[in-house]
Amino acid sequence: MGELICRSLRDGALEGEHAPALTLKDSIESPLGPVVFDHILSQLFPSISAGKSQSRGILLVALTRPPSFYAELLKCRGNDGYSSNKWLSVLDCYTDPLGWKTRLMESGTVKNTSVETLVTATKFTQMKDSNKLLTAIIERGKEIVGEGKGRFSVAIDSVSEMLRHSSIHSVARILSCLRSHDLVSSMFYLLNSDLHETKAASTLEYLSTICADIVPVPQTVSGQRVTMNNLSMVEQNFKKGQFHVRSKRRNGRVKVTCEEILVEDSGIKFTPATFENGLTAHSLVPKVQFNLQLSEKERLDREKVVLPFEHQGNGKPIEIYDGRKSLNEDTNKNGNASTKIIQTMEDSGRGEIIYFRDSDDEMADSDEDPDDDLDI
Repeated sequence: MGELICRSLRDGALEGEHAPALTLKDSIESPLGPVVFDHILSQLFPSISAGKSQSRGILLVALTRPPSFYAELLKCRGNDGYSSNKWLSVLDCYTDPLGWKTRLMESGTVKNTSVETLVTATKFTQMKDSNKLLTAIIERGKEIVGEGKGRFSVAIDSVSEMLRHSSIHSVARILSCLRSHDLVSSMFYLLNSDLHETKAASTLEYLSTICADIVPVPQTVSGQRVTMNNLSMVEQNFKKGQFHVRSKRRNGRVKVTCEEILVEDSGIKFTPATFENGLTAHSLVPKVQFNLQLSEKERLDREKVVLPFEHQGNGKPIEIYDGRKSLNEDTNKNGNASTKIIQTMEDSGRGEIIYFRDSDDEMADSDEDPDDDLDI
């Protein structure tokens, strides 16, 4: 599923639709979000540099790590400095998010300690102003695209850091504006679910087309579930976890899949998830408060029901009461109708649907054929 996510972000938005967006969630129990974020970034970058993506570049909003980290990351994944500088632009919200260092340098209190990086980085110092942040992202994206009708991708390494400086309403407005912008091809962002209320995470998931949760792998020791006291098992959560993905399709359906992720020295490995009973999870059905399948008894009872116009094939003519005959006439001809019906049901052992008019004296209504008087 990890490759499908990268492919969806690579293909970008269709004409007249919003850009695909990925919400990547992790927690303190399984803190693999930054590793998966780096994997998606490193997988998307070669497609863009090779011209195989709708996007012409990536604008990375760095809030938790400096631009130099991402330059080294792409370099370790086989990308040269020229390629990184051309196809990746960083909006540096990590170095001085509130402008304190800038004011200290202007007053001469501290010296300039900026470090040259292999990627183009622009320092942003007004994180509390969501309008200026949105404008900065769009302006930097236009520089990536240049002249023409190209698009760019947006990557935010931590929406949780944005929520430290702005409300959920402001952050949701930024993400919604980016998704609907004509220049944005795709976007993905990381969220730590432990730092926010449930409604904040639900709001960001609602704005996304793909939601990926990183959860610990269920493990048991001597028949008991793992607790925080078992440190050896807890440490495995830093290298292994389950990847639950919910993708919203264009036809309105939601596909849910589960995979296991294993962090190795060479990168991340995705494998189908396996549970305690040995079954492999290819698709997960959400839990509901009613049964989606019939029991054996319910299935047999359903087969016994005789539909009004169903021929039974027993060789006898079938007389179906259509609501226009009088019960009194039917009783005079064939005896007691109700007794015959009960006997028939007892003999056949199957149910039957029968329609009775409320009264034989009432005027004809919708149960009569409106064209009954025509010579057809």
